[in-house]
Amino acid sequence: MQIVTTNDIPGHVVEEVHGEVFGLTVRSRNVGSNIGAGFKSLVGGELKGITKMLQDSRKEALERLSQEAEALGANAVLAFRFETTEYASTGTEVCAYGTAVRVRPA
Repeated sequence: MQIVTTNDIPGHVVEEVHGEVFGLTVRSRNVGSNIGAGFKSLVGGELKGITKMLQDSRKEALERLSQEAEALGANAVLAFRFETTEYASTGTEVCAYGTAVRVRPA
């Protein structure tokens, strides 16, 4: 599965557009992570627990996007993006989205 942020793939022709696809995940932070983040905000620096949670969330959202595109018969996703939303300091949603297509070499 080719996943790109561009609207086309150089050297390929879009044969079929399957439509928009999404990969979603919502994760909550653990109490220890929230307490650690509170202390870290006093002195500054990277919030490593939150960074790891977001990296894991993006990976999971991307895998789900790929599975949804594949289920539609696509072999590529164009105009790929991530969007992140925080919910009342209890969790974070990561959404991966793009356009599922079938491409072939030109």
